[in-house]
Amino acid sequence: MQRILTALILALLPTLAVAGLDKPLMSGAKVAFLGVTFIDLSTEGAYNGVRADEAARLELLEGAARDRFAAEGFVILSSDPVAADLANTVNPANCNGCDVRMAARLGADYVLVGEVRKISNLILSISLVLRDVRSGEMLRGLAVDIRSNTNDSWLRGLRYILKNHFFKT
Repeated sequence: MQRILTALILALLPTLAVAGLDKPLMSGAKVAFLGVTFIDLSTEGAYNGVRADEAARLELLEGAARDRFAAEGFVILSSDPVAADLANTVNPANCNGCDVRMAARLGADYVLVGEVRKISNLILSISLVLRDVRSGEMLRGLAVDIRSNTNDSWLRGLRYILKNHFFKT
């Protein structure tokens, strides 16, 4: 009997871990959005550097994320007080907790960071993570692969993350 119970618990652990990411978010909470980092892993990027259309797409994505959080009743804080630290951080989504520390300095309840990883013009990945500033715990986080390097595909990927994971109803 004990073996069956242990096997059942072990089988359900992944489900319980994912269920923890569905905790309700505080309405009206303050969010420190530290932006979305573009990581170009393609050969094209290695040879040609930053493309203007991709830089514009990144701003489009960030604006869409801000707009959706504001529409859901969250307060997006200005990151100006930590601008120098943010400028010296290569990737706030992968900086050993510097995102949480910067958000705490801003007085935020949550910190939001993201990444776009370009493998090629056909294959890209978008990820978004929301953490609780007090505990550092990840409350929401999802990555999706998208096909094609266009405004529509980037926005479709972000909307999927927000609709189906962050603000699912």
